[in-house]
Amino acid sequence: MLVERFAADLARLWPEGQRRAAPVLGLAVSGGGDSLALLLLAHAALPGRVRVATVDHGLRPEAAAEAAGVAALCARLGVGHATLAVTVEPGNVPAGARAARYAALAAWAAAEGLAALATAHQADDQAETLLMRLNRASGVAGLAGVRARGMVPGTRLALLRPLLGWRRAELAGMVAAAGLVAADDPANADPRYDRARLRAELTGAAWLDVPALAASAAHLAEADAALDWAAGREWAEAVSKGPLGLTYRPQAPRAVALRVLARIAADLGEEPRGGQLARLFDTLVAGQPASLGHCVARPGPDGWVFQQAPKRRAGPGGA
Repeated sequence: MLVERFAADLARLWPEGQRRAAPVLGLAVSGGGDSLALLLLAHAALPGRVRVATVDHGLRPEAAAEAAGVAALCARLGVGHATLAVTVEPGNVPAGARAARYAALAAWAAAEGLAALATAHQADDQAETLLMRLNRASGVAGLAGVRARGMVPGTRLALLRPLLGWRRAELAGMVAAAGLVAADDPANADPRYDRARLRAELTGAAWLDVPALAASAAHLAEADAALDWAAGREWAEAVSKGPLGLTYRPQAPRAVALRVLARIAADLGEEPRGGQLARLFDTLVAGQPASLGHCVARPGPDGWVFQQAPKRRAGPGGA
């Protein structure tokens, strides 16, 4: 029953996988419980049509052994496996790790001729992320859950998440029933991390409907996509480039205008946070000039004008 359920979930996301050409699916498998369950289910549903990669970010000493464990399991199953070692730049480690991971997976998928890539995000992940970001007063973009189908960043490769309707506990039960021991990152239970504390609280909150929370995150992802679409139209219709910079004649509601402002800022070399954009918007609506990093903005007769601030001249003796 579990395999049939998974096959139906996958077919809804990846109808191309039903073709007679029998395209091959790539799996990102870390060795944790969720990804091991993904491997077991996909191997049973698509015999001979899966390949596996494990990314070693070099951030934990246990990672190499975990990758070796996944490789050994794949060898027993007769599934092709690759370990992808990546280097994570210092700074924002989670964002850097994600970027490095997807870049490595995309290169591997291209080399293997894979038709799509699947990851093991599940319903509890969605619910935890939604609650964490609600607690931080995030907007729609922050509250949006991951989508069941998207694209691997920077590529046209389909990115599938067929386990978004599955609970962590049922996936763990499947792994245990197969006699496997999943890798466990100690950070998952470290109370210094927001997600670990929230996960501990959710364990005793039986009244919370986790699948419903996950569904809400999916609905917010659809709303996020709609706002992006509207911001694209607003940009095309209300933003123009001139010798002084960019002019924006806002027509759309505030939520859409903020996304246009973010794109304007990016065009001028800035990467502001949501709160900064909101303050910029409010200041311009009030008819006052404003600045954002090296970007300056002022209301004008034809709209809001944005340009990079002129570089300061060095004083006497300056460099």
